[in-house]
Amino acid sequence: MARVAGFILVSPIFGWRAVPVVVRAGVVVLITVFFAAILPPAFNPAGTNWLQAVVLIVQETTIGLALGLAARFIYSAVQQGMLIAAQQMGFADAGVIDPISGAQSRPIAALFEMLFAILFLSAGGHHILLVILGRSFNSFPVSAGVNVPALTEGIIRAGSAMLLFALRFGAPMLAGFLVMAVMLCILARVLPEMNILLASFPLRVGVGLFLAAAIMPSMNAFTIELARWMSKYLIA
Repeated sequence: MARVAGFILVSPIFGWRAVPVVVRAGVVVLITVFFAAILPPAFNPAGTNWLQAVVLIVQETTIGLALGLAARFIYSAVQQGMLIAAQQMGFADAGVIDPISGAQSRPIAALFEMLFAILFLSAGGHHILLVILGRSFNSFPVSAGVNVPALTEGIIRAGSAMLLFALRFGAPMLAGFLVMAVMLCILARVLPEMNILLASFPLRVGVGLFLAAAIMPSMNAFTIELARWMSKYLIA
């Protein structure tokens, strides 16, 4: 239960603030009973004193938090990519409360995050998270201690993948804004009396919305690729 609770606390979908605490607690109990029924006993608790039990709970919670954090890093790739695009669109000061995570986000990033959440669930992403948690009992057995190098490597690999997927997802919008910046520079040289700074504000928003609508149909393929990466590396 300690490992499952740590995983549910920080993992995507299960750990959203929009999910009530009672529901999350019920999910933790349900998943714990399920894994306890199908997994063989890891150790004999008869000879365990209270100090060993506390240490074991801390170890299992640490493993769950590390696994959930790695999964959350991968899931946040779309949000980070759209935050880069929102910065280019001039939405850096337009903050809204994301209804999914409960944190402050940008309007365009919140839109794509909600769309990605629907596609991720439809692609079986919640099943992948449960498989990650179930496989962890084979990779990191109960009472075997915390494998710090393996967990650290997994978190670093997940963070690197998050940055890579975020740049890949936001690359079309960054390329479009780069072309627009070059055109504005040429226009500033041709018409020096024109205030390019003021004229670029609505143009940035229009170009950003156009590019966002252009890349939205590719969200399904991107979600499948991201789920495939999670299945290949995090589960393995």
